[in-house]
Amino acid sequence: MSSSKRIMDIELLRGIAVLGVLFHHLQDSLFAASVPLLQRITLYTQPWWGVDLFFAISGFVIARSLIPALQGCSTRQEYWQETRNFWLRRAFRLLPSAWLWLALMLLACLFLNRSGAFGTLQANLQATLAGIAQYANFRFADSFYNYEYGTSFVYWSLSLEEQFYLLFPLLILLCRKYLVWALVLLVAVQLFTLRTPILMVIRTDALALGVLLAIWSAQPSYRRWEPTFLRRPWAGLAALLAVSLLLGFIATDRFTFTHYRIGVIALLCALLVWIASYNRDYLMPGCLFKSLMTWVGSRSYGIYLIHIPAYLLVREGIFRLQAANLPNPGGHPIPTLLIAFGLIAVLSELNYRFVEMPMRRRGVSLVQRLSLPPNVVPSSGATSC
Repeated sequence: MSSSKRIMDIELLRGIAVLGVLFHHLQDSLFAASVPLLQRITLYTQPWWGVDLFFAISGFVIARSLIPALQGCSTRQEYWQETRNFWLRRAFRLLPSAWLWLALMLLACLFLNRSGAFGTLQANLQATLAGIAQYANFRFADSFYNYEYGTSFVYWSLSLEEQFYLLFPLLILLCRKYLVWALVLLVAVQLFTLRTPILMVIRTDALALGVLLAIWSAQPSYRRWEPTFLRRPWAGLAALLAVSLLLGFIATDRFTFTHYRIGVIALLCALLVWIASYNRDYLMPGCLFKSLMTWVGSRSYGIYLIHIPAYLLVREGIFRLQAANLPNPGGHPIPTLLIAFGLIAVLSELNYRFVEMPMRRRGVSLVQRLSLPPNVVPSSGATSC
């Protein structure tokens, strides 16, 4: 399988992951008051495991392209050039959108915060600095039940991934032929470790499992273990639903073996990524709903960044309508949900078209220029990432 080929089943998983995160943040972000139906649902299932699914996907997608590229370098200079190119592509792919929405949340805190939904200016300033400097995960752990983090609290997972992108090429260089054993040890240690707040925000077991899966995908045994039995009608979809329900249960307080919660979630997320990695529609047959979910998956980064400010903006709007004694959708959760999801869809599409893709192309163009020998004019053709 070509490492540059887009895997639509992975996009499906991205869509599932981001929708789970959106659902998890409905209470307290979109709805200030408790919603009885949401409370009843969350007693039996919690979809915050979508973040760990993102980690497993990131480890797999990054490693399947980066490891072969670095292993193909014959000199130390080539290795560092390839690492530099990887860092540049990642920076242009991720940072412009992340910094844009950090700035917009800060502006909203200043000018669209009559209800107080966006929190205090001091907390948001500190959160913005943490997001820009990529230590948001450590600040999130420090603030846990201690003080207000700020509107950009979801940036903790982005900071962890950025730290992974920065350190992973160095880990490959350091471990060399022992990389697999180092990753297995990293997973094993975390599986049996009680997760304190600080360990929760540096959890790398799902990332490591994704990398291990990418390494395995280059071996002949990967094809021999292909789950072809999932080709049977509805078998794959039933497996997807079963694993998702199991993940949702493990994420609730009803799962009593909490010592092993995150490790088991990481393993199950890696299982889903493994099935999706073959890109044979095992998890869901091709249909209109799958096309919709892959669209959500392709915009999942923007959706993840945008959903909290969109939720809070809807809350602010409802507050102002109520204050002015005007008709508003705040009396029932369904209209509020529709408005919020519609706003997220529109903003994420705009972000994808006018920020993500143009900046991604600029990053690719910059890497091409830096990689060319002196006095060679780069071609203007290639724009893919």
